[in-house]
Amino acid sequence: MRAATDSGSARDGAELAVADLLRRSRFEVLPLDGIEQQVLRHLATDVKVTVTASPRRGLDATLDLSESLLRAGYGVVPHLSARLVRDRAHLDQVLDRLLAAGVRELFVPAGDADVPAGEFHSAVELLEAMGSRRAEFSEIDITGYPESHHLISDEETIQAMFAKAPMATHIISQICFDAQTITEWIAKVRARGTDLPIWIGMPGRVDHVKLMRISMKIGLGESARFLRHHTNWMSRLLTRQFKPDRLLRELTPALADPALRVAGFHLYTFNEVARTERWRQATLERLAG
Repeated sequence: MRAATDSGSARDGAELAVADLLRRSRFEVLPLDGIEQQVLRHLATDVKVTVTASPRRGLDATLDLSESLLRAGYGVVPHLSARLVRDRAHLDQVLDRLLAAGVRELFVPAGDADVPAGEFHSAVELLEAMGSRRAEFSEIDITGYPESHHLISDEETIQAMFAKAPMATHIISQICFDAQTITEWIAKVRARGTDLPIWIGMPGRVDHVKLMRISMKIGLGESARFLRHHTNWMSRLLTRQFKPDRLLRELTPALADPALRVAGFHLYTFNEVARTERWRQATLERLAG
């Protein structure tokens, strides 16, 4: 009887830990037409919003949306994609604009541009070029890869993590659908001595028709790149709308471990903001009950 009680208490404790992480979810959006209105309509201003950058639209679209959401009272994290920055003068202009708008957190990925706009090919190069200006931001996020990258070897991604980590404050994981892969990856990151808090990347409540429409707006090149990144995504979406419930449930036992230093969830919404927020609130209600 005692064992059953202990088991139930452990499960309750794990669910409380997951609920706390879910409350701190960040919503990633693409800077496309209508997304500002969606955020204003469906998200409270205590939800942090991250804004992607695309080769087709350029950094200006990211900066414009970030500034608008900041004026509306949201915490905003723009993506500063290294391959979209032309040179150090352009970098300084972008940083000045972000700071003037009130941005204090950046997400610095390499970016998806096949051909860099200028001298920066990687996030490491851009972070190094920022130099002392990194201290002007309270938080700087970098990318982590629970699964092998389609173009970069595991050895290279591990070395890149070592190079970037001293210049960053958080790790944002790419989407992964397998809970065991995620938890094993976090354990390996910790075993290698990287102690930065990790935001676990998780798809929101996404409809495949909407995803394909957004992909076409962004451009066929990016759509193809996305599919290469996540080879099992479309097979799931073509049969049903993706629901994060199972992944969240399978992650629950591990997320209760404070040694993993999970900061929260980074929800890739693909602009399905309303559906994703409804799912989040319903899940929080279920966990509370």
